[in-house]
Amino acid sequence: MKAGKKTLIHNVRITDDGTTIRGYVLIEDEFILAKEEGNVSPQLISECHTVIDGQGKLLIPGGIDEHVHFRQPGLTHKADIASESRAAVAGGITSFIDMPNTNPATVTVEALENKLTLAAQSSVANYGFFLGATNDNIEELKKADPRKTAGIKLFIGSSTGNMLVDKSSTIRRILEEIDMLVAVHAEDEHTIQAKRAAVIERYGENLPIDFHPVIRSHEACYKATEGIVALAKETGARLHVLHISTADELRLFTPGPIEGKRITSETCPQYLLFTDELYASLGARIKCNPAIKRPVDRDALRYAVANGLIDVIATDHAPHLLEEKKGTALTAVSGMPMIQFSHPAMIELAKEGVLTMEQVVEKMSNNPARLFRIDRRGFIRPGYYADLVLVDDDCDPYPVTPEMVLSKCRWSPLEGAPLTVKIDMTWVNGHLLNSYGIILDTPKALPLRFNSSD
Repeated sequence: MKAGKKTLIHNVRITDDGTTIRGYVLIEDEFILAKEEGNVSPQLISECHTVIDGQGKLLIPGGIDEHVHFRQPGLTHKADIASESRAAVAGGITSFIDMPNTNPATVTVEALENKLTLAAQSSVANYGFFLGATNDNIEELKKADPRKTAGIKLFIGSSTGNMLVDKSSTIRRILEEIDMLVAVHAEDEHTIQAKRAAVIERYGENLPIDFHPVIRSHEACYKATEGIVALAKETGARLHVLHISTADELRLFTPGPIEGKRITSETCPQYLLFTDELYASLGARIKCNPAIKRPVDRDALRYAVANGLIDVIATDHAPHLLEEKKGTALTAVSGMPMIQFSHPAMIELAKEGVLTMEQVVEKMSNNPARLFRIDRRGFIRPGYYADLVLVDDDCDPYPVTPEMVLSKCRWSPLEGAPLTVKIDMTWVNGHLLNSYGIILDTPKALPLRFNSSD
C-alpha cells in the first residue's frame, strides 16, 4: 500500500483531554498517525513531506462550535456558509453545527439535506445541522437519520426566525417520542410578553438598549429552564439547554463529567465576557437572546464552567449587518458575530486564571464531540481526523479591527479589545486551511457523523 503524505508538527505544547504535554503530532493524509511526548527524531523529520516547528506554541484539537447561525438559505445578505466557515477556521473552529432558523426554516428532512448539499459545495469547515421543531412537525422529526442529524432544536422562547413552539402537549411529545438530543432555547414567552407590555406602558416604546435584560429577564430564563429540565427528567429525554445566561439557572444542573449526563448545558463567550454595564458603551452590538445580564451572572457562569456545571462553550454566532443593529431595545435585532475571536478570548480567560487551558479545550472541543457522539473528532488521538489548531498564546497585544473580520457582516463586538492570543494555523482533515489569517480557498470539509458508537 502506498504511503500517504505525512505532516509533522513538533516542538509544541499539546493540550487535549485534560492534559498538556510537550511533544509532536504526526499526520498522514487526513488522519492523525501519532501523538508523542518529547523531541522528534531526525529520521522522522526526513520521512515527512511537511515539517512545522511550532516554536513552543500551543497545539489544540479543532473547536467544534455546536451553536451557529450561518443564515443560509434566505438571509445571505448578512452571512452564508462560505463566509462564516472561513471566519470559523480563522478562529480555530474546524467543525460547526448550524441552527434551523433560516428562510425557509430547516424543519423537514428535505430542507436538512439541502443544507448538507450547500455546505458540501462551499464550506471549509466540517459541518452538521439541527432539524427544527414546530408545533406540528413531530412526524417529520421522526424521519431524521440520527447519523446525519445533530439533534432537534426547540425554541420555547421567541427569537430570530419565528420558530416558537408554544404548545405544552407538543413539547412533551417531542421529549417523549424523539430519540435524539433535543437542544432548547429556554425563555418563557408569557413572562417576556408580560414584562414587555408593562415596560411599554410605563416608559413608552423608545427604550434604550439596557432595557433588553429587563424585558428578557432572569425570571423568563429560570422559569423556562426549570420547566423543561423537570419535563426532561420525567420523560428521560436527552436535553441540552443552550446559552445559559443567569446565575439562577445553574442550580438546575449537576456538576461532573459530561459522560452519562442526560441533561447538559451550554454557555457562550459573550456571557463570560460582557455584562449589562457595557450596554452604555457597546449598545445593540451586545444585544442578544437571552440578554446579557449582571456582573454577578457573568461571574457565576465562569465558576460554573470551571467546576463542571456547564458542559460546553459555543458561540451562538449570529451575524447581522450593523444597520440592522440600529434602533431601540424593541427594534434593534438580537445577535452578534462571535466565531472568529472566541477561541482567543477564551484562552485569554485561561491566561487570567479564570479557566485552565485544559478546560477551554474540554468545553470547546472534547465535550461537543462527546455530547453529539461525533465520529473521530474533538481530540488529538491516533486514528482521528487531523483537525488541529496552532495557537500563539503569548503574542504582542493587538486590537480587533473591522478589517480583520471575515464574517460577511464585517464587525465584531470585540473590536478594540486588546488580545494577546492569535490563531496561527488551522488544519481541517489534515489540510492546512488557515495560515496566519490567510484562508486557503480549497474546501476539504466533510459532513459530521453523529451518534457514533465509538
